[in-house]
Amino acid sequence: MLMVLLFVMVFVLLIFGVPVAIALGFSSLVFILLSGQVPDLVVIHRMVNGVDSFPLLAVPFFILAGNLMNTAGITNRIFDFAKACIGWMRGGLGHVNIGASVVFAGMSGAAVADAGGLGTIEIKAMRDAGYDPDFSVGVTAASSTIGPIIPPSLPMVIYGVVASASIGQLFAAGFLPGLIMAAALMAMVAWYARARNYPRDARFAWALLLAGFRRAFLSLLTPVIIVGGILGGVFTPTEAAIAACAYALLLGLVVYRTLTVRRLLRVSFDTIETTAIVMFIVAAASIFAWILTSNRITEQFADLILQVTENPILILLMINVILLIVGCFMETIAAITILVPVLLPIVVKLGIDPVHFGVVMVLNLMIGLLTPPVGMVIYVLSRVSGVPFERCVASTAPFLVPLVAVLMLVTFVPAVSMFLPNLIYR
Repeated sequence: MLMVLLFVMVFVLLIFGVPVAIALGFSSLVFILLSGQVPDLVVIHRMVNGVDSFPLLAVPFFILAGNLMNTAGITNRIFDFAKACIGWMRGGLGHVNIGASVVFAGMSGAAVADAGGLGTIEIKAMRDAGYDPDFSVGVTAASSTIGPIIPPSLPMVIYGVVASASIGQLFAAGFLPGLIMAAALMAMVAWYARARNYPRDARFAWALLLAGFRRAFLSLLTPVIIVGGILGGVFTPTEAAIAACAYALLLGLVVYRTLTVRRLLRVSFDTIETTAIVMFIVAAASIFAWILTSNRITEQFADLILQVTENPILILLMINVILLIVGCFMETIAAITILVPVLLPIVVKLGIDPVHFGVVMVLNLMIGLLTPPVGMVIYVLSRVSGVPFERCVASTAPFLVPLVAVLMLVTFVPAVSMFLPNLIYR
């Protein structure tokens, strides 16, 4: 009965707009006080243990790196280089939008940072070029989900900590799925361009490409340093995050000289605020997940699923549906922290690699960022573009088709995500 009360409290609090961390923490505290199973101080103890992890140090540094790159004008250079590379295609700025997101994904690792940073530049450029607002918002929202799939990735850091999986292998596993997502979205843009007769936004010229490459060269080295350093064993993910911050500071303060003291302070405060929110969510979700585990709810759920069917394909479909629904209502970090202890035992019993499952889970939850009622990316782009939230949702809906198609491919063809980890680490 108390367990039912716990879930009802969380659900009701979320409906009334209570922040997810407070909803989870408060509900967990009430459960512990009413059950009397353990002292109430256990809440603090478990929350502290939830964030007491060395890999989590990567979180604030990746957030800072993304904020620095947005503020230092690095995103502008990336966008201009992408335009010189693929802007000549029909519906060019749509393809540029996706290409720029792929490059920025190797720096930031957060979909919201992509939408808020690159999204501002992309939507303005597409609007000035005469593209329909719904197409501009839709492709920008969809392309931002590539950020946490291609390494580095904040959600995969959290998953690696909770699932005790190798973060390096998770980063490697996301690389090919991220590129496939980009290819699928570009195919969707090509269809739109033909259907709506969109123009070619730039002519291809080697001189323009070379000029764009020269201007963006140092910026383009950022993903090389981060991803190459991690996959090559030069640094850990945490050290790579620190290296990314140091390099972004070097570019912003010394090379480009676009970072002023005022901007640096604003970036620092934004980073502190975002990090505090993320860590609070992780801490609150940790105590909630501990309650589920200690009361054997995770085992009971696993047994229930396996009683329904032991067919791996059907179970994976069920898990995908669960994750897609949860992604509609819950913030990504909280969903990972809560659901990994529940779902991981099931997939392990099926013989599914935890690294492969991590990519599937993160991709599911990224799609959730594009769906109401939470839809953080949609909220950000609605504010950036001035397009009403409801219209943004409708504009993004067609782009869910290629994303879900890639999700099915990654889910049922493990080699797509496991090829690089097996090649590099095993």
